[in-house]
Amino acid sequence: MPGVVTALDVAHRAGVSRSAVSRCFTAGASIAPDTRARILAAADALGYRPNALARSLITRRSGLIAVVLGQLDNPFYADLLARLAAALQTEGYRLLLFFASPQDAPDPLVGQILPYQVDGVVLAATSLTSGLADACAAAGIPVVLVNRTTDRPAVASVTSANREGGRLAARFLLAAGHRRLAYVAGAAGASTNRDRALGFAEVLQETGLVPPVQAEGHYTHAGAAAAARTLFGSPEPPDAVFCANDHMAVAVLDTARREFGLRIPNDLSVVGFDDAPHARWGAYALTTVEQPATAMVAVAVSLLVSQIEGRAVAMHQEAVGGALVVRETARRPATGIVCDGNREIWQPAS
Repeated sequence: MPGVVTALDVAHRAGVSRSAVSRCFTAGASIAPDTRARILAAADALGYRPNALARSLITRRSGLIAVVLGQLDNPFYADLLARLAAALQTEGYRLLLFFASPQDAPDPLVGQILPYQVDGVVLAATSLTSGLADACAAAGIPVVLVNRTTDRPAVASVTSANREGGRLAARFLLAAGHRRLAYVAGAAGASTNRDRALGFAEVLQETGLVPPVQAEGHYTHAGAAAAARTLFGSPEPPDAVFCANDHMAVAVLDTARREFGLRIPNDLSVVGFDDAPHARWGAYALTTVEQPATAMVAVAVSLLVSQIEGRAVAMHQEAVGGALVVRETARRPATGIVCDGNREIWQPAS
């Protein structure tokens, strides 16, 4: 039975040092292109595969990043997860996925994460309290929150510009002539929901209108459908609805069309938040406030890697702005719609 091929075997065949082989298989390490090519050719000829476990014992790093999600039925999070996995892989890390529900206490999840000796944690479950982030930080594990914020020290976060996005949605609907506005809320304790609702209500108040009618959708399809029934079954139903995410906006659209016979956008305008993949499907063509996932992931990974590599990150909260993407579920204002590549966006007058 042939012996196990080692890094030293590869080094001898390629005519390089063992440390050069190590650098070749270490993400981000400096090595000349021709040297890398010789090493990879030798490794391929010998059938060499790097031993990740052995490397973790030497470097005291597992190369694993725990990602905690609350749901995957929302296509935005499936898309976010794919982008996170790709970005972390580019940095030489692999993703370890955990699921959490709002009922989960932080301690059991920490108990599940710690045995894997992960190098960092990305917390993207908006419905969880900040207890999990606190517990991971207390254990010395770098943590970055994605799509949520916290006031806790030593925890970095990146979100879309939620408050500004809520304001943008309100201004868009008012510019289109709507005056009976409603808001379908997400989870009551989520920072994303709080900030989107605040921005939306602020604009109505500044315009002298009554606050928007609000119904709780809990960030779920079923919850949003129930909220829509409440809104459209009322004596004075809204003529425009802003939803705290696209997942709920789709449920509101389905309910409005199928159960109440409303014509979109003649009778009702619906605006979501995320610009998730299904917002672009022809069956929905949802007008929505973009949550720039690519930019958010880039910031989150940069913050996390900086902490792992010992470049301390103080409490850092970054909000990335997104455009209001105009499609077919809302009336179009007379002005402000411009082309942006292969899409239309709305830019209010300054």
